[in-house]
Amino acid sequence: MRPSSSPSEGLLTGLSSVPDVDAELGDPALLQAMLDVEAALARAAADAGVLPAPAADAIVAQCRAERYDPGALGRAADAAGNPVVPLVRELTAAVPASARAWVHLGATSQDVLDTALVLVAGRALGPLLRHLDAAADAAARLADTHRDTVLVARTLGQQAAPTTFGLKAAGWLTGLVDARDRLRRAGAALPAQLGGAVGTLAAFGPAGPEVAERFAAHLGLPASPLPWHTRRQPLLDLAAALGGLLAAAGKAGLDVGLLAQTEIGEVAEGGAGRGGSSAMPHKRNPVDSVLVGAAARRGPGLVATLLAAAVQEHERAAGGWHAEWEPLLDLLRVAGGATARCARMLAGLRVHPERMRANLDATGGLVLAEAVAARLAPALGRGAAHDLVARAAARPPFRAALLADPELRAHLSEADVDEALDPARWLGSAGRFVDRALDSWREAGT
Repeated sequence: MRPSSSPSEGLLTGLSSVPDVDAELGDPALLQAMLDVEAALARAAADAGVLPAPAADAIVAQCRAERYDPGALGRAADAAGNPVVPLVRELTAAVPASARAWVHLGATSQDVLDTALVLVAGRALGPLLRHLDAAADAAARLADTHRDTVLVARTLGQQAAPTTFGLKAAGWLTGLVDARDRLRRAGAALPAQLGGAVGTLAAFGPAGPEVAERFAAHLGLPASPLPWHTRRQPLLDLAAALGGLLAAAGKAGLDVGLLAQTEIGEVAEGGAGRGGSSAMPHKRNPVDSVLVGAAARRGPGLVATLLAAAVQEHERAAGGWHAEWEPLLDLLRVAGGATARCARMLAGLRVHPERMRANLDATGGLVLAEAVAARLAPALGRGAAHDLVARAAARPPFRAALLADPELRAHLSEADVDEALDPARWLGSAGRFVDRALDSWREAGT
């Protein structure tokens, strides 16, 4: 058996991540991002005339991840508290003697690691957002196809009133699109970090602001007005957006899992060979729903860790900064995996309208009690109409109890009652809301 070569291929990690997002978050990717930062620092300082251009070229030539061992750097990191210190030592040894004094000029370890994490986050958001687009597209197709497919809405776990499956899917769509918009904004705003030892860039003299701006430009990142060493809002915005995405995907996953229950049977996950049980041959478990839900439950803890770590002392933190690294990467991994599975779940979802109608009819019209009361309200008043219909609901079958009530019959004919008990007449603005969601999705995609 060959050993695993990717974090996504582990016994457990493969259930919460996805390869294309993981590829941007693993040790090789983070190491290359750190080296990209060192290369950009050398270029920016050379642009500003702070270090010789030949030295910058020599440094850039050695900023290739394959030249270094992530495992060895990780082991050496224990002595310094972060992996930048051993990396700078190895990079310095790798360049010609004439360039060694210029390696890592003016920067501190936090500058390198913060900016590297910003880089890997931005790179991971590329495939993650593609999965999110696919999930939104699948939700939109469901909403469009089932715009008028009637099913019973459930509130507090109980059957409530008619709605449409299209509106339910439109809710998933809107949640995913909103999450996508927030995530795009948070990702685009992630700035480069360059402040030096205490945020003054003193090592660069008067050229400090120019070096910082050129540094950000070389990396394709926004420049921050001043260093954000202990002002962690950029990462908090990203964490909040990722947490919101997990909530939106988790909402769709939870609904699918509930609708797929044997006693409900209104939807089923697709995919041949998926959902089997080790003990029960008949089982077809909604595994994507389960895994999306599991990811959604992990999100709040990871976001909370980043929030807790964000209150940092003075100019550089002792522990708070260090506490961010792994939760941030885990949050990106988990969000990537959940989004990919949500897309697969919705794209392959099998919808059973006949089962939806059977469940809607199961209570003999009780879910239309509100509609009957609304017809009586002009004559009896809202409270009296509510009480009359509640009395009839307590004497099933509901339709017969309604027609047997002389007070009701004084105001409603049998045809009126049957119209009130037609779920298609009590959908309110469901269709218009679906259309709005689809219009917004189409506009966002242009």
